[in-house]
Amino acid sequence: MNPPRFQTKTIEEVIDTLIDYRGKTPEKAPSGVKLITAKVIKGGRIQDDNHEFIAEEDYEGWMRRGLPRQWDILLTTEAPLGEVAQLRTTERVALAQRVILLRGNPKVIDQGYFFQTVKSPFVQSELAARATGTTVLGIKQSELRQVRIPLFPLPTQRNIAAILSAYDDLIENNTQRIQILERMAQALYREWFIHFRYPGSEPSTRPGGHPSPTGGRAGDEGAPHVKRAASPLGPIPQGWKVVSVPEAVFVNPKTTVPRDGEKPFVPMTSLSNGSMLIGDIESREGNSGSKFMNGDTLFARITPCLENGKTAFVQFLPSEDDVAFGSTEFIVLRARTVTPEYVYCLARSDEFRGNAIKSMSGATGRQRVQEACFEKLLIAQPGERELAAFTEVARPMFKLIHCLATKNTNLRRTRDLLLPKLISGALDVSKLDLEAA
Repeated sequence: MNPPRFQTKTIEEVIDTLIDYRGKTPEKAPSGVKLITAKVIKGGRIQDDNHEFIAEEDYEGWMRRGLPRQWDILLTTEAPLGEVAQLRTTERVALAQRVILLRGNPKVIDQGYFFQTVKSPFVQSELAARATGTTVLGIKQSELRQVRIPLFPLPTQRNIAAILSAYDDLIENNTQRIQILERMAQALYREWFIHFRYPGSEPSTRPGGHPSPTGGRAGDEGAPHVKRAASPLGPIPQGWKVVSVPEAVFVNPKTTVPRDGEKPFVPMTSLSNGSMLIGDIESREGNSGSKFMNGDTLFARITPCLENGKTAFVQFLPSEDDVAFGSTEFIVLRARTVTPEYVYCLARSDEFRGNAIKSMSGATGRQRVQEACFEKLLIAQPGERELAAFTEVARPMFKLIHCLATKNTNLRRTRDLLLPKLISGALDVSKLDLEAA
């Protein structure tokens, strides 16, 4: 075996600050200071879709050991061990137990390089080797301080950090665009189908503050103001119908998946709490579980996955004829008299989720949604014109989200291939002048 092309120092030798927030984390609060727990540190970043909070009055007492700064490294020490993220924001945050803060000594180690090297296979194997536990691996602070870090001269460290950070920045930018597109689609759904404020639904205002005589958008003489009609839901646009969810949406439709051969399989862990994206798709034989196709929405039926927001939109299959299967704890929702994009936004709505949560029954910790609850939930079936207009806007958003997620997958794959080569010195970047480039 060839000797490593780098020197090593322990974490103890390269840090300026190491803070371990021990003790019982304060009670969660509905709002206040964002709390970063071990479960939201994943894949090299802080997941933004399931944050908790602690009260303002608890913040300073809990964080008395030291306050986080921008670019600090956050490392999980248990359940799971070794997840790493960098605090990219100046926003005030609290750190939960099992999250250790690392801040390098700038005379010894570049903070960006420090972040990248802690993610590397070399350091991850060091963490695992010094961890203890049978069912749950964890590492003590004394052992963490002895974990070895590959070390190069500072200019080389900065070059390595610059190359890998470029990938991280592109991934972060795409992730933020995905989040914005999700929020836009949800906002559009609420405006049009909850508040009934869609183009042509209300009199518009001409320049100067005068309403358009025909209503609708200014200059659109063909979009009269839509009158409201009484309904069990209150006033709804005239011509729309009140229907139960199963009249507009197929709930767990019959879909055939062959038993033989490997097929895409989606476990519950592949669903995001705050996004339509599906990650880490597996390949399995058999056909036991939920069955679905492109355009279907996967809705978690079990606690706490439902309360956490696990809901996804299927668009990863190669064609409209392909099928996949997944967790038995998914309820599959398929468009019937509405469109797939409408179904996904409906499933993300507070009304839909609240109705499902109220129906849950079963043993504590394993409660499940009762499918009969959807028959009790009434919605205003949009008119064909409004539904088509919504889909014309929303569908490109959904496709762009999928495209950006695919780009991120490719960027991560490339970055993860480069990471061990750069950290080991197999790729020599010491002579690169990235500032000049």
